[in-house]
Amino acid sequence: MTEEAFSIDKRPLRDLLRQVEDGRAQLPEFQRGWVWPHPNIASLLASISLSYPVGTVMLLQAGGDVRFKYRPIEGATPPATATPDTLVLDGQQRLTSLFQSLKQGSPVVTQDLRKQRVSGWFYVDMRAAVDGNTDREDAIRFLPADRVVRNFRGEPVEDYSTSEREYEAHLFPLSSVFDPDDWESGFEDHWEYDKEKRKFWKTFYNEFIKPFDRYQIPVISLGRATPRQAVCQVFEKVNTGGVTLTVFELLTATFAADEFDLRQHWEKHCKAAWRAPEYRILRDVSNTDFLQAVTLLATADRHAAAARAGIPEERRPRIGCKRKDMLALALDEYERFAPVVVQGFKAAAKFLRQQYIFDTKFLPYGTQLIPLAAILALAGESAQSAGAQQKLARWYWCGVFGELYGGSTETRFSQDLPDVVDWIGGSATEPRTVEAAEFAPGRLLTLRTRNSAAYKGIYALLLKAGAVDWRTGEKAEVTGYFDESIDIHHVFPKTWCEKAGHPSEVYNSIVNKTPLTARTNRIIGGAAPSEYLVRLAKSAESTPDVVAEHIRSHLISPDRMSGDDFTGFFEDRKAALLGRISAEMGKAMGEEPATAETAVSLDDPDDTDDL
Repeated sequence: MTEEAFSIDKRPLRDLLRQVEDGRAQLPEFQRGWVWPHPNIASLLASISLSYPVGTVMLLQAGGDVRFKYRPIEGATPPATATPDTLVLDGQQRLTSLFQSLKQGSPVVTQDLRKQRVSGWFYVDMRAAVDGNTDREDAIRFLPADRVVRNFRGEPVEDYSTSEREYEAHLFPLSSVFDPDDWESGFEDHWEYDKEKRKFWKTFYNEFIKPFDRYQIPVISLGRATPRQAVCQVFEKVNTGGVTLTVFELLTATFAADEFDLRQHWEKHCKAAWRAPEYRILRDVSNTDFLQAVTLLATADRHAAAARAGIPEERRPRIGCKRKDMLALALDEYERFAPVVVQGFKAAAKFLRQQYIFDTKFLPYGTQLIPLAAILALAGESAQSAGAQQKLARWYWCGVFGELYGGSTETRFSQDLPDVVDWIGGSATEPRTVEAAEFAPGRLLTLRTRNSAAYKGIYALLLKAGAVDWRTGEKAEVTGYFDESIDIHHVFPKTWCEKAGHPSEVYNSIVNKTPLTARTNRIIGGAAPSEYLVRLAKSAESTPDVVAEHIRSHLISPDRMSGDDFTGFFEDRKAALLGRISAEMGKAMGEEPATAETAVSLDDPDDTDDL
């Protein structure tokens, strides 16, 4: 935005409310509903009657390239053909409160302090308003819609349902503040043109009514050339007290100007496409995640078009999915790429099943789904060959065990899409995510809870290695699909480890954990492995040799367990896990940077509940 893109001036309150009334000033669709309780409105009315400042109003001139669907301010009923000249970005609650209180001509629908819906009229106690010893806010009254005040038993205690009773009680309706002549005539006639009453009216008019008529509100007006991302950023900056507006909501309002319902499309044509059980890994994909994947494809398409046109690399549109990139997404781009992205997410679910990741509980990074879906959408059939799937798996596990998708990841997304698509398409250059990924062997000792992506990744690798339940021999992914009680539990129980004097930072690490059903874990209890292996064989109605084979599927030596050799078990299991990680990443492990005694946890304390 340039300095000339906005102007600042003052506008009479009367004129602003008239624009609200006839529809020249309306709201962009993304503005949320009006929620001020009546005491707040009374305070606002009191401030204006005293000519106190009540803040600025920010308007956007309509008719520019950025179009939003619009709606009248609540309570206003402009003609259906009314087209706004300006859209209210900031000041909605104040303008709505003032319009309903002063211009609407019907009861104000609002809330009490308990957020209960109420309706009524705003009045001012004329005598209190001109009394210099009374707080002006205390002079403002909110009366029920029928103008009858009742006690807790529902009995009328005050009745102002006729104009005569208003005159008698000296209660002036604020709905008449911009056109008080008729009420003034009735007031004077009621009091038979009493000299003192006419003098009182003049004092009241000068001290209370005239400030409304003369009140001017500072207005910041954004020009028609203001870009969409600037409008949205400004809106959020001035609405710091409210709920943050999402990109999805802003694009919903923008696309609605072209009669396209983005929310309905997301619910019925996108999210609904993966409601089947086989796609449960996608159940936490949000509408913003989906928009990011669509934006990645749209910006990649712009970049490719510039390349085909011979535009130098440094001048081509960049690939990205940051906030400003999403806000620049055109409706025709969304309509073009959304169906492709839907298929990309479904392909991502299938790919993750092949990596033995079935449920969001053990999904290492939800964020990595975004570039994965975009890559599969853009690569299409070329991503389905065995060689392409191997490369894709290597990129995926490098991201997981390199722990590269925590925090702000949009820049990595924009690198992943072209890097991986080119790589699986035959390029010899490895993706930057693959190059950057490192897994230090000492990290195994600090993985203690599923808060870590690498912890969840090891769980998946154990399933991929063929881990079966020690008691039933069922594959863990089958058990987990039909019985959600499967979880990660200790191999050498905590109770036994504590008694044996092993440090908690060692026995609580992922090296001493494996996926087991709740029933199997209850059989294990807190006993030594040499004891519970016998119980397991008996419970399984099988032989120790069969149970031993089940244990080997978890990359564990049953001989170490039967001999209660924790140290030997730990070293063997650590080496086996590192070997699996190395194979999936396609990288040799580096030097050991930490020992069991010096490792510092990067995760929360152990979260398993077994003994």
